[in-house]
Amino acid sequence: MVASFAQAQSLSVAKSARASGAENSTADLPLLFDSRERIAKPDLSALARLRFLTTVDFPPFNFIDQSGRLSGFHVDLVREICRDLEIEDKCQIQAVAYGDLLSALEGDQGEAVIAGLGITPELRQRFSFSRVYMPLPARFAGNRRLVGADTTLTTLASKAVGVVAGTSHDAMAHSFFPEMAIKPFETRQAMLDALKKGEVAGVFSDGMQLSFWTTGTEAAGCCVLMEGAYFSQRFLGEGLAILNRKADPALTQALNHALLNLSRSGRLNEIYTRYFPTGIY
Repeated sequence: MVASFAQAQSLSVAKSARASGAENSTADLPLLFDSRERIAKPDLSALARLRFLTTVDFPPFNFIDQSGRLSGFHVDLVREICRDLEIEDKCQIQAVAYGDLLSALEGDQGEAVIAGLGITPELRQRFSFSRVYMPLPARFAGNRRLVGADTTLTTLASKAVGVVAGTSHDAMAHSFFPEMAIKPFETRQAMLDALKKGEVAGVFSDGMQLSFWTTGTEAAGCCVLMEGAYFSQRFLGEGLAILNRKADPALTQALNHALLNLSRSGRLNEIYTRYFPTGIY
């Protein structure tokens, strides 16, 4: 599926965290650029095409909406990047299978990948990355009956907290909170079931997933996000960024220029709150 941005249409889920009554979440993205930083816009007049490669199965980042159009956070972000760079007529977006993203980029089927690929040392050897546009936090969620009105971390100090065994969040919990009574579970579903039943007072896991789960139908109001978002490049990576070929340094600079402008103007935050109305931070 290839679409120009005259064709692409996003599914609007705009609703503020305050209007939805979300608890203990921050609607805004963290600050991503130093207030004094400047990134010059390179000359893109020779650019014939800027095609972003993505997937269709990573909601709310990329998905097919009810009208059959490619939609999501990444689609809207790409649209704003192209608008900021004033190259909308040259911009396209193409959905490919997740496993084909890198080979498609190397095969000149596109100029950039925006699909939630993790930044690794191996990938940095092969490709260039833009600045991070969304850091990914770890969060605690607590059982309402067991934590009561106190959603600070201290309320979990003497209570069992679940993690998925062998994951980065398991290792991070032991490193960051060595005195905590950590209880491992074989699967994420088993961990969440135990939290819902009150077999553990809290869990420590991916902040994005917990944000959606605690406000979703499966949780049925049992649980709440605890205060605090925790970041670690060692355990969680750097966050989400756009990947492109090392041979295109001007494109990397252009992407960073646009991301800085979108962050400063608040447009990046507007897209974030559209697709993450309850907040993940």
